[in-house]
Amino acid sequence: MEANFMEAKNILGGNTEGHLRPNLSQIERLKQFARQSASMLNLDRLDRELDQKLDREIASETGMSQPTKAAVIVIGGGEDKVQDRKILRAFVESSGGTSARIGIIPSASREPDIIGRIYSDIFRDLGAEFVDVFDIRDRRDRYQDDPGRLLDDFTGVFMTGGDQLRLCAIIGDTPFALAMRERVHQKRLVLAGTSAGAAAMGHHMISGGSSGETPHKEIVNMATGLGILPEIIVDQHFHNRNRMCRLMTAISSHPEMLGVGIDEDTAAVFEHDNLIKVVGRGAVTIIDPVEMSYSNQLWVSNTAPLTVHNLRIHILAAGAEYNLIKRVPISPSV
Repeated sequence: MEANFMEAKNILGGNTEGHLRPNLSQIERLKQFARQSASMLNLDRLDRELDQKLDREIASETGMSQPTKAAVIVIGGGEDKVQDRKILRAFVESSGGTSARIGIIPSASREPDIIGRIYSDIFRDLGAEFVDVFDIRDRRDRYQDDPGRLLDDFTGVFMTGGDQLRLCAIIGDTPFALAMRERVHQKRLVLAGTSAGAAAMGHHMISGGSSGETPHKEIVNMATGLGILPEIIVDQHFHNRNRMCRLMTAISSHPEMLGVGIDEDTAAVFEHDNLIKVVGRGAVTIIDPVEMSYSNQLWVSNTAPLTVHNLRIHILAAGAEYNLIKRVPISPSV
């Protein structure tokens, strides 16, 4: 590992001291080199250790802030706000702990003032250094003027529950939303969303529908989301509201996507190493159509039952993980 790390340092010219401050693209090339070195040995653990060591060493030697581990925290709604607040605490810790600077987007709610104050109080109680509410109620809001400079002052952003259609109508494809997505992908910002804020994470978004019925096309309504995690379709309050068939129907229409159903007081934490980690008291359900061999979705009527063959379904409780690249679950150590 030491030899590989020293070789990676040489990509920067052999010296990371003095005035040298590598940009994000240089750091990503360093990390790619480390991952390739580990892959040649077929050592996944070494791969992750090299990634983490490079983050720590480069941050220390260049003065740059260390990239966050969690990129996106997708919460199924109904998270504990009173007792141990495990999920909200994890968001604050991922955003920097006592150095966290958190912005709240309550745009999905019909009572943004009230919901904004509730989460502001919670995040301050959990030790965040600074908390502010982005009170965005119009696509031409002042927050759209220079969103990049605004977001550079924050380490985490939290999108509240409410109505995902309302949220996307207000901020979808605006300069603010595009700047937020860019910073998440650059590992400069932790983004969390609960309920409606979770549903909006994908490009294809479940905007409504019914529960507890046999899969058919009218059971689910689709719209365009924020595209933070474009490869997934999220459904929230999942087992609590019996939404398995709804998500199955959505995936049968978009077999290139991955379905992620999240229970209440549960979160799917999307980390930068392409792992989903489960946190909370419920479960995360993964619906993977990679081996789907048949669907009659294209030609049956809207109310006719669907026939779908060979969907993969994984149920993951707290501590379990899922590899997004290999499409395999990882059981927690016993």
